[in-house]
Amino acid sequence: MSLETLILNFSAEKLDQQCGRIETCVDKLTPEQIWSRHADNENAIGNLMLHLAGNVRQWILHGIGGAPDHRQRDTEFEARGNVTPEELKRRLRGTVDEAVAVIRAVPHHRLAERGTIQKYDVTVVEAILHVVEHFSGHTGQIIFATKLWTGEDMGFYAYLNKPKSHSRETP
Repeated sequence: MSLETLILNFSAEKLDQQCGRIETCVDKLTPEQIWSRHADNENAIGNLMLHLAGNVRQWILHGIGGAPDHRQRDTEFEARGNVTPEELKRRLRGTVDEAVAVIRAVPHHRLAERGTIQKYDVTVVEAILHVVEHFSGHTGQIIFATKLWTGEDMGFYAYLNKPKSHSRETP
């Protein structure tokens, strides 16, 4: 498998995985918790989800896929509970699914192609890696906030705690 294919597949899989983790978190929280802020300079989980959908749409669907850019970034942070948890999940999942399809379809020769996204001059591969990194950072914030609200382990790494099976054969 080529390096280009590895990068594209990993990026698509990581976005899908992180979106699933956000969905798991949202399912554990009340609407009030999803929209809670401790101070005006903080973002609620709901704001982060709107922000991620806007960022992915702008950088991947528009910047790489050529879709129109209708992003209104400020409104992502101005929202105050006017979007249901179900709608937040629907918007984010729909955007991520579209982005995964765009990423998987990128021809390798386009990875070094340059473009301007959000006033940044970037290559296609830089745009993809930026989105994965950005998405992962905010996913971590959402997981942390969910753990604070619920006191629960999210179980994302439970498989690491399972006892190893021992082979009867000598290695």
